[in-house]
Amino acid sequence: MTSRSTTTTARPSSERRAVARTQTLLKGKDGIGTVRRTTLPGGLRVVTETLPSVRSATFGIWANVGSRDETPSLNGATHYLEHLLFKGTKKRTALDISAAIDAVGGEMNAFTAKEFTCYYARVLDTDLPLAIDVVCDMLTGSLIEQEDVDVERGAILEEIAMTEDDPGDCVHDLFAHTMLGDTPLGRPVLGTVDTVNGLDAPRIRRFYKKHYDPRHLVVAAAGNVDHNKVVRQVRAAFEKAGALKDLDATPIAPRDGRRAIRTAGGLDVVNRKTEQAHVVLGMPGLARTDERRWALGVLNTALGGGMSSRLFQEVREKRGLAYSVYSYTSGYADCGLFGVYAGCRPSQVHDVLRICRDELDQVAEHGLSDDEIGRAIGQLAGSTVLGLEDTGALMNRIGKSELCWGDHMSVDDMLARIAAVTPDEVREVARDILGQRPSLSVIGPLKDKQTARLREAVA
Repeated sequence: MTSRSTTTTARPSSERRAVARTQTLLKGKDGIGTVRRTTLPGGLRVVTETLPSVRSATFGIWANVGSRDETPSLNGATHYLEHLLFKGTKKRTALDISAAIDAVGGEMNAFTAKEFTCYYARVLDTDLPLAIDVVCDMLTGSLIEQEDVDVERGAILEEIAMTEDDPGDCVHDLFAHTMLGDTPLGRPVLGTVDTVNGLDAPRIRRFYKKHYDPRHLVVAAAGNVDHNKVVRQVRAAFEKAGALKDLDATPIAPRDGRRAIRTAGGLDVVNRKTEQAHVVLGMPGLARTDERRWALGVLNTALGGGMSSRLFQEVREKRGLAYSVYSYTSGYADCGLFGVYAGCRPSQVHDVLRICRDELDQVAEHGLSDDEIGRAIGQLAGSTVLGLEDTGALMNRIGKSELCWGDHMSVDDMLARIAAVTPDEVREVARDILGQRPSLSVIGPLKDKQTARLREAVA
């Protein structure tokens, strides 16, 4: 979206004038919902959304690095690094970091995805300067000592074990591998036991220095915040750490490019003693920048996004074959996935897959009814707004928008775009996506004859 105003601010320097560029990206009503961006010398971007009616603020720093940036031997390094940035800096110990936020009743956490990492703190608006100081210190001054690497290795291995103990979660990693193979996007974000055991402080430190320079970072703050104050505090923290040395550096562009998804019709089965069989049936989806994503969102909602969706009604309500059944989409910079998940008794797995496959085939051939599409549009619009009711969600929205799209869309524009989706657009994307040959991933206690029959679901 085109910016509506631009200003520049200068900071005196003994060498030369370092200029920060500020833009108003979205103009709110009476200042409410106004989104601004300042690009600091060194390429660091600071975006804020102002909401004066609340008493909280969420501050986050987004790094343009995820598990897809890892080599095979570094698989898990991004997530490992996320843990290590909480372990201490020159200024604070690990206890100091957590105690500072706990002392003001705030919350602090981080998450690693396949294409980005985020560190954030949510506090009272009066404590925002503390949150900025702590999170910026973590991002710019992490020590990454071998002792901390060794200690945290145990915690990460336990996290991997915990994920393995949850087949309903683990099956989605398996599906990514089924579709994308042994590629960066197909590997697990957490890494594996072998790769995590192979990482040490020097390798992780090099990874940190390569991917955490200001050009790769976006600072985002939302809530009862003053943009100029946030910029001053962030700039002071980064300059004190010596992180804004290259004044000519510019922010890196959002990811782009194209990759091929593995041939459809793949099948991965992990035989494990579980009470249920956990299945994901799916096919290639859309990249997150594809304009058809709005129609795909409506299709996904109608197919498996709620209690009135086709899959929920056919699998659970009418037949009682599963407690949990839903569809979902994952969009990356250059590709995407569409999947249908169900958890059911092993003896029912073939019936569940047959029904899901029949529904996908029927929608691909005949489309959805106008009533289904209208209901899905209303549901998607409502859930979009309700999902932005706290400062953490607002921070996530502006941070991810800046990092992944380099552009910002107002809530009103998003609602208008959803409302503008036509039945023909939904039917066309249904033919394109659901008409492909599916792949299948299964975790559960299946017998040999059952495993052999699974080929029918992807035939």
